[in-house]
Amino acid sequence: MEVTETIMTNFLTHYDSPIGSITLASDGMALTGLWFDGQRHFGETLRSEHAVVETQSIASLPPVLNDTIRWLDTYFSGGIPDFTPPIMLRGSEFRQAVWRALQNIPYGQTMTYSDIAWQLAAEQGIAYYLISTETTNC
Repeated sequence: MEVTETIMTNFLTHYDSPIGSITLASDGMALTGLWFDGQRHFGETLRSEHAVVETQSIASLPPVLNDTIRWLDTYFSGGIPDFTPPIMLRGSEFRQAVWRALQNIPYGQTMTYSDIAWQLAAEQGIAYYLISTETTNC
């Protein structure tokens, strides 16, 4: 039996927002990362075993990155995006729970880390989230 190795590709592009340069990453199917350039966890979810294709040409971007740019353009121009590009969230079970909570915050509203921790603790019936959320900043 022949074993073949599949090399996954990360597509990267940059977006110049009114509040700073943003790097967008995709596996070609979903958004896999979005970071303000130079932020603390920059590129953390990019898998080192994956090839990286950095592209500047809009025509050569996977559709999901074009959709993400359209979403950001709408948001930064004061509009309310009526869609969300496909997102692939990679992280620990804890981070997955926090990200699900963040996705449920209604547009234009805010929640503190403490609010999210209490919500997760109530859902899971454990105090772990109360400590972890306050100390890790996800």
